[in-house]
Amino acid sequence: MANSGLQILGFALGLLGLIGLIIGTILPQWKMSAYVGDNIITAVAMYEGLWMSCAFQSTGQIQCKVYDSILQLNSALQATRALMIVSIIVSVAGLGVACMGMKCTNCGGDDKTRKSRIAMTGGIILLIGALCAIVACSWFAHDIIQAFYNPFTPVNTKYEFGAAIFIAWAGAFLVVIGGGMLAASCPREKSTPKYPISRPPSSTKEYV
Repeated sequence: MANSGLQILGFALGLLGLIGLIIGTILPQWKMSAYVGDNIITAVAMYEGLWMSCAFQSTGQIQCKVYDSILQLNSALQATRALMIVSIIVSVAGLGVACMGMKCTNCGGDDKTRKSRIAMTGGIILLIGALCAIVACSWFAHDIIQAFYNPFTPVNTKYEFGAAIFIAWAGAFLVVIGGGMLAASCPREKSTPKYPISRPPSSTKEYV
């Protein structure tokens, strides 16, 4: 029963993490304009995401523009976009496999050991998907930090972390926890103790 509860909790955390990955991938606030130097007071806040860039004006108006060409994007943005898409696809596949192996479902047959191994496989797939998201977010964050501390970067073009990258990070760590719980839910095989075979006493009586 405790093993089934661990599987349900791991699946729920993995699902919440997947939702966080999707939201983080869609939102344009991966990096926001940094208010440093002479750029402290400004009427426009610039945001850049994986798919578009947006300008938030102090009047409340929002103007967004989708990136025209993939080839014009830098390598870090292209790699982050690809890794986040792979992470979402792999996480969806991991949740599907884990759902087949959970004890509370009827999929995967009636063999409990086989179902637990299927759930463990789904957890491992989730861990792979979370690893892709962590690598993507860390790569993008490293690119932001490197450009921020570059002395040749103009002050008005420096960016810092936005809310979307933290949402993606949080979703990735939730998927890690959920995948770890599913991977750890596989029961250990109980070794059967080996005892010497006891022979029943002979019922034949020897007569002299």
